[in-house]
Amino acid sequence: MGKKIHIPDSGKKRLVIVGGGFGGLKLARKITGSEYQVVLLDRHNYHQFQPLLYQVSTAGLEPSSISFPLRKIFQHKTNFHFRMASLLTIDPHRKIIETDIGTLNYDYLVLALGVDTNYFGMESVQNNTIPMKTVSEAIYLRNKVLLNFEKALNESKTEEVDAMLNFVIVGGGPTGVELAGALAEMKKYVIPKDYPDIDPNRMQIHLFEAMPGLLAGMSDKSSSIANKYLEKLGVNVRLNTMVNAYDGKILKTKNGESIRTDTVIWAAGVAGLKPGGLPDEVFTKGNRIKTDRFNHIPDFPEIFVIGDLSYMETEKYPKGHPQVAQVAIQHGKNLAENFKRMIKGEELKPFEYKDKGSLATVGRKLAVAELPGIRIKGFIAWIIWLFVHLMQLVGIRNRFFVFINWWWNYVLYDQSLRVLIRPKLFRYQEKIAEY
Repeated sequence: MGKKIHIPDSGKKRLVIVGGGFGGLKLARKITGSEYQVVLLDRHNYHQFQPLLYQVSTAGLEPSSISFPLRKIFQHKTNFHFRMASLLTIDPHRKIIETDIGTLNYDYLVLALGVDTNYFGMESVQNNTIPMKTVSEAIYLRNKVLLNFEKALNESKTEEVDAMLNFVIVGGGPTGVELAGALAEMKKYVIPKDYPDIDPNRMQIHLFEAMPGLLAGMSDKSSSIANKYLEKLGVNVRLNTMVNAYDGKILKTKNGESIRTDTVIWAAGVAGLKPGGLPDEVFTKGNRIKTDRFNHIPDFPEIFVIGDLSYMETEKYPKGHPQVAQVAIQHGKNLAENFKRMIKGEELKPFEYKDKGSLATVGRKLAVAELPGIRIKGFIAWIIWLFVHLMQLVGIRNRFFVFINWWWNYVLYDQSLRVLIRPKLFRYQEKIAEY
């Protein structure tokens, strides 16, 4: 074990939360100020609103609009400490975790690590495609898209231009569908204004999905509607098509097809961020951790798991809950109440997920919404999508600026955020690893 992370001893039970995403943030906000000393760890010093990453990657929003400093959220809170750190291993018997900045002891540990991109063991895909899980990756994709437009202006070879303007998205879930729609709107509204020397028709957008339909978590009806919306926007939707290789230039599918492209965005799957120190038997497929109805790991009563990393079987969800933000938020809220019950010696409340519905937008005034007892499409669904996502953002400032951006874009069909900001070489040959 290395050096210790310095956290003052408050005399209270120490609750360590690893991960400042939807679940970890909800838990921390609900439990801070109670009879616990709360320590929040995250590899970033901000909370990011992942559902809107695709708008950052297509220059619709600035990164700061969907990011909020974690320290600011907990200003003036007592018995709360934040450290920017990545979890490495857990020693459950000694109740100690090891991070990249040192070790830390805990009385209770909550893993809210979320998930990372799953490449299904395909090394060429992992090395050459662009994932969409962090703000850094969204900024990288934004730069890639804009740089491709700039390069296409100065390239005389037809096949090279076609490769630069060929954009492939793999994965037909909400991220893939929304990103495909946003790129299609860039083709329609941005290229004619910013790049009049480029024929917009040369920009091609392909969406590959291995399953028979899009938006697997929604009904076949909503899937079909989303498909029609994308085709209306000019997106080439390919269902039942599995990608199995990409070398940076040529993408290949399992059925033998190939397509030349300089840009492949991978939104096809997720896998849990697997911490070291836990036995293999606690993990399920996709590196999710099996928990009971109280988010405990059964053999480790001091360790809890919430959010996408948690695999909890219930009568309604025998194969575990969907890996969506609402599950994580409800996990965090229920666990905070249970921690308070533990202090009082009261009976714990088992978790029961309340499905509030699913939403996906394809483009301007095009969306699908499945709410309890009702299914909506088109403009009304789009308005609901806007409102729900706006209210879920952390911070009044962020909500205000996102609203202004959306309103401006809706009225004028334009944005002024298409700025190429790339890392440069610093002295001593040190490169920026992330934006």
